[in-house]
Amino acid sequence: MNIIKSIVVAAAVVFSMAVGASAADKVKVGFVYVGPIGDHGWTYRHDIGRQQVEEAYGDKVETVFVESVPEGPDAERVMRQMAKGGADIIFATSFGYMQSMAKVAKEFPNVKFEHATGYKQSENMATYGLRLYQARHVQGIIAGMMTKTNKICYVAAFPIPEVIREINTYYLGAKKMNPDVEIMITWANTWYNPGKESQAAKVMMAEGCDMVAQHTDSPAPLQAAQAEGKLGFGQASDQIKFAPKAQLTATIDNWGPYYVKRVGEVMNGTWKTGDYFGHMNDDSVQMAPFTNMPADVRAQAISIKDAIRNGEYFAFTGPLKDNTGKIQLKAGEIADDVHLNTMMYYVEGINAKVPGN
Repeated sequence: MNIIKSIVVAAAVVFSMAVGASAADKVKVGFVYVGPIGDHGWTYRHDIGRQQVEEAYGDKVETVFVESVPEGPDAERVMRQMAKGGADIIFATSFGYMQSMAKVAKEFPNVKFEHATGYKQSENMATYGLRLYQARHVQGIIAGMMTKTNKICYVAAFPIPEVIREINTYYLGAKKMNPDVEIMITWANTWYNPGKESQAAKVMMAEGCDMVAQHTDSPAPLQAAQAEGKLGFGQASDQIKFAPKAQLTATIDNWGPYYVKRVGEVMNGTWKTGDYFGHMNDDSVQMAPFTNMPADVRAQAISIKDAIRNGEYFAFTGPLKDNTGKIQLKAGEIADDVHLNTMMYYVEGINAKVPGN
């Protein structure tokens, strides 16, 4: 057994012991994290949500988490151990946990399961996510206005619909403001590896990129941008303290209200399966202050952000072609959630191929 597996199994055992020793009337909540809670990004924000559950319900609830759980058999093992240990509801916070959760949910029909960013549901398994592409589009607006080289870039984790969707919306925002903009994409093939994330950013900056965006979970690409005198965007949380001269804004994932609501529904017996897709208009998708930019750029960014929030502006509105020339959205057509959650194409103008396609 390797070190990572040993840690995962040991953590699951600790969870089992902890929930077994808790008061019977407490609602027991488990969280499965793909990265460390100290990543200052995706997992960090999920764990803030977990803490908000504890703050909301006090001694009526018990929460436990296992961090840095690899996607695959280890995730299945952790979820099963949580369910056996008495968890009433389990949240799994990465796309790659979907198959594992679907399997374990069948084995424990009395436990509630929730999967972030996936699409498989059952009577006791729900899905949830955030429309983070809304904030990413605003980042693109800023990047298109501020690039001096007309080259923007993106450090990407894995080729799944969520990541492809945000690459597209970032590019569409930049292209709206700057017809000459080009985008470079490097796949880090990791959610959290500061060294690989930083290196990916450095390679693209060496090729002329001066606006660094990312869909990986550490501040490393933003820090790399600052070291090179370039600019960029924080991921999942406000990361300006790591790069005060480089961060223009950041997407902020606000998971807490959803977690508090769903745990409350378990408590009062009203939980039902379903799909949640949080929006700027309910404050689940937020943005850090707009900094290090001219007043006109800030004003344009605020204008687009407000229009998105108010339901007046939709980035994915037709006519929209993919980069093979195929019509994906007809004139006036707005992408529905199914389209958004299955997006595996690059939009017209991106000179690259989606890995695996």
